[in-house]
Amino acid sequence: MTVPADSSAHRPRTAPALSRRAVVAALPVATWGTAHATPAPAAPPRRTVAYVGSRTTADREGKGKGIEVYDVSPGGEHWTPLQTVELDNPTFLATDRTRRYLYAVHGDFTYVSAYRIAPGSGRLTALGRQETGGRNPAHLAVDPSNRFLVVANHSSGTVATLPLLADGGLGPRTDLLSLPGAPGPHRTEQTGAKPHHVPFSPDGRFIVVPDKGLDRIFTLTLDAESGKLGFGPVPSVATREFAGPRHIAFHPRLPYAYAIDELCSTVTAYHWDAGRGALEARQILSATAPTTTGDSRGGEIAVGPDGRFVYASNRGGAGDGSPGGPEPDTIGVFRVSARTGLLQPVGWTSTRGIRPRFFCLGADGRRLYAANERSHTIVSYDVDAATGQLRPVGEVVRTGSPVCVLFVRPTSYAS
Repeated sequence: MTVPADSSAHRPRTAPALSRRAVVAALPVATWGTAHATPAPAAPPRRTVAYVGSRTTADREGKGKGIEVYDVSPGGEHWTPLQTVELDNPTFLATDRTRRYLYAVHGDFTYVSAYRIAPGSGRLTALGRQETGGRNPAHLAVDPSNRFLVVANHSSGTVATLPLLADGGLGPRTDLLSLPGAPGPHRTEQTGAKPHHVPFSPDGRFIVVPDKGLDRIFTLTLDAESGKLGFGPVPSVATREFAGPRHIAFHPRLPYAYAIDELCSTVTAYHWDAGRGALEARQILSATAPTTTGDSRGGEIAVGPDGRFVYASNRGGAGDGSPGGPEPDTIGVFRVSARTGLLQPVGWTSTRGIRPRFFCLGADGRRLYAANERSHTIVSYDVDAATGQLRPVGEVVRTGSPVCVLFVRPTSYAS
């Protein structure tokens, strides 16, 4: 049952205020009659919970069950299964800004679902679902005010907004925006608009939407009161033909953003004008190694937290319908110039598997996790702080068709 939206539904969620008694209790107590205060005990290592979304349907050759929940050891080497939430194609996951609720889009379907994250355990409880107004939602993001969920409907060429309710559930759709433009030249992959990513810019003013079908990257605005979408002062920028821009990642300090182009496996560096919400291409590099001669599709892109390196995944084959392989796929490492923001290739590392549709970095940037969709593994790597190079470490997590990994720390969702 859908909970109707009301004036309390759009309140930004904030952490509860501490009482005076709680504050006083938290203050250090002096040790009388001794020269030194008693040292506080060492804090225990912080727990991390990993949520893994997967492909589940036969037409996608999915071997997953839904969302798998894992307890991850402090070093990230060991993953212990906690829960399986069975559902269809939860292909991308996101939390709200308080990390108390989790949302999932369902690839090839028409809806998004909501879950409560249990304090202490990280287990999920379903809160219901809502229609997105389009087909095959591929990505989602919560706006900075914590009032709306933004969703990219990949197969319908639209971007939708849905309100976040006070209990963490979702209200009926508030807006649906179609992306205009002429399709690119690829006969099967560019039949119309195909937005694949809806991240917010670093200052939260714009939503930046790479569109694989139109060879464009759009810049949208969101009214945080009404949930209505609009186009920014510079509505879009054209990419190179056949590029098929898929995902984009912003630099933490420099006015730059980096896109992974799916159809031609390239990385494009853009200068970002934050005032106008405008992108200007400055550099295009191959995402694959110079010795790569077969077909490849770009998957994911990320910038390290310190901004020194960019990472991009490459998936062998000619799209999701091809088997991929037989050789393992790769993640390319690129050094960022602190002066110009441009990239220099460092090297390529095997993902030790097939079809890395997704990878992510840990919060401190010291570890990278590659999700190999077709070989059903998540592989962990140490990141060399000096060179950016990757070294496989820890256990290989074996799970069906992983396509998204989301880490949440207990303090993020404790009540």
